[in-house]
Amino acid sequence: MTGIELMTAQTLAASIQAGTAPAIVDVRSRSEFARGHVPGAKHCSFWNIASHLHEIAAEKSDAIVVYCGHGPRARWAAATLRRCGFDRVMLLEGHWTRWVREGRPQELRR
Repeated sequence: MTGIELMTAQTLAASIQAGTAPAIVDVRSRSEFARGHVPGAKHCSFWNIASHLHEIAAEKSDAIVVYCGHGPRARWAAATLRRCGFDRVMLLEGHWTRWVREGRPQELRR
């Protein structure tokens, strides 16, 4: 997918730790999100993302990092966000699978 940058788990974890994290959007199912997600992530199912933009709490010029289990849903959601006018949409490199495999911090349903 052209135009969608990647953010590494290391970079995202460091920005969360520093309190400078971009908007983080988890587009997995509600049950997947409840079992664990990136700290500070907002849940928004990839099927509903265009009609739930208000839940993301980001301006069109803000950076947004999108992830799913391993990629397809996040790529679809990122493309939708771009079509909705968000300019700084990124994908989490390796998605949730890599985040967990690397032992990154997790948060349970909020």
